Amino acid sequence: MAGYHVPPLERLVDALESLPGIGHKTAQRLAYHILGLSSEEAAKFASAVTEAHESIHYCSVCCNLTDGDLCPICRDESRDRSVICVVEDPRDVFAFERTNEYHGLYHVLHGAISPLSGIGPDQLRIRELLLRVRDGSVSEVIMATNPTVEGEATAMYLSRLLKPIGVKVTRLAYGIPVGGDLEYADEVTLTRAIEGRQEL
Repeated sequence: MAGYHVPPLERLVDALESLPGIGHKTAQRLAYHILGLSSEEAAKFASAVTEAHESIHYCSVCCNLTDGDLCPICRDESRDRSVICVVEDPRDVFAFERTNEYHGLYHVLHGAISPLSGIGPDQLRIRELLLRVRDGSVSEVIMATNPTVEGEATAMYLSRLLKPIGVKVTRLAYGIPVGGDLEYADEVTLTRAIEGRQEL
């Protein structure tokens, strides 16, 4: 069996293995599952991937993911527009929304400052955040970057840029473990972190 190769299957396994958190054995299992789908199911699966890739882009205001010009949160007139919660990743927005405790707006940076990885401020959506804050309608910016070295550095960098504008800058309280990611935090922990935030 050592010489047994099915190139399309190997390419499918390689593609699945390139996804984060998917090892070789899991990629193989998923590939065999996909092969077991009917032609209609396989076409629907492929279409969902293609449609998501082609129609989802960044919100023109907060840089979250959306299929329209504005994301549903920026469109929602009932949200508190005087508060912006700054997060690293779109998944963090979903984590906060699960708590039903935060009713302000968001800003998604799409990363954190990490010189070792070659990510500087210019690679993040910082310019868009500054434009939003300068219009005078925002009274508080909550730094909800991850409690990692990179997240802390990003929060401090943004704080130095925002304070001269005259906006209050707060940081999430540490109900979230240092070194952890927001998307894995439970609702109670995130709620406590929001309630216990402090000014930077």
